[in-house]
Amino acid sequence: MNIEIEVLDSFSTINDDEWNALTDGSPVLNHALFRTLEETGCVGPGTGWQPYPMVAKSAGELVGAIPLYLKGHSYGEYVFDWTWADVFERCGIRYYPKLLVAIPFTPVTGPRLLSHQPEVQSVLAQILLQQMEKHALSSAHVLFPDEASAQVLASAGWFERNGVQFRWENEGFADFEDFLSTLSHDKRKKIRQERKKLSTAGIHCRKLEGRDIQPADWDFFFCCYQNTYYEHHSTPYLSREFFLLLGERMPQNILLVIAERDGKPIAATYNLFGGDTLYGRYWGATQYVPGLHFELCYYQAQEFCIARGLRYFEGGAQGEHKLARGFRPRITRSFHRIAYPEFEVAIRDHVEREAKGVGLYHDELEERAPFRKGLT
Repeated sequence: MNIEIEVLDSFSTINDDEWNALTDGSPVLNHALFRTLEETGCVGPGTGWQPYPMVAKSAGELVGAIPLYLKGHSYGEYVFDWTWADVFERCGIRYYPKLLVAIPFTPVTGPRLLSHQPEVQSVLAQILLQQMEKHALSSAHVLFPDEASAQVLASAGWFERNGVQFRWENEGFADFEDFLSTLSHDKRKKIRQERKKLSTAGIHCRKLEGRDIQPADWDFFFCCYQNTYYEHHSTPYLSREFFLLLGERMPQNILLVIAERDGKPIAATYNLFGGDTLYGRYWGATQYVPGLHFELCYYQAQEFCIARGLRYFEGGAQGEHKLARGFRPRITRSFHRIAYPEFEVAIRDHVEREAKGVGLYHDELEERAPFRKGLT
């Protein structure tokens, strides 16, 4: 196959349908998301996320692509390499910019070498390394690849790093009580008590899909989204314009859940869904109510998955408290190459030792699974 590679400076020059035809249909890989991030200034000049998408063409047809960025920092990645950057800087070598294949601000596993042809995926992995060498960059990183992309990268000599996330699986439950029946008595009792306290306190939740979301709902959600960052003395990555524009472009993939007390909104969550999966993304509140976070971020989402027949609920990064709500731990992967051989040897050794600890942590979490005896 005669493959031509182009490295672009914008996602907007790529046709939506051609890009989406290369993906698995996940909303977090939808071209509209990348384009909207760019058009609203959430990535691009001044953000440390410079779009650098790579595409592969054969006879003028798009046959492969990579969501590639030139990164000026390590924020918004959820695979932490600050220590690596510090070692480089201490040795007088620039770590940034670096090449990063990722969905900005989104720790979700999925295809990263976008092509339905293995030979094209291999070429994309090779060209990615060539770009690192051509521009004398410190490193290249591929975050949260699926099994197919991971196999190609491993075969090409990239080294793997592991982490742990939590995912809930809908095992064909008839309703939420059916799901609760799979948990141990103590866990069932605690969840029922949490939900009863909220109901007694007059908390009511509304689920709104994209086309039903009104401007006032978006305004309230964005207020909640900002509050979460401000409470952690941080700055929001995304703008109100991003959420509004994506809501127009992907309404079929968006779910807001808004909690109200006495008819007034007090908290909200933002989720994306499509295919067989719901992706929990953002949460915030204007009032503190014990247990409200669990209700909005987990129980309401689990009910939605059961009602829609969605198989998985991806709850995002971190959070051992998810285990008690029926989530299961699973190993995540990222792949890396370092331009300087002496640094790569040292970092490879570090991640190999790190992986042993991650494996032990995963096994410990499995032992603490909240399910009734005899259920796995």
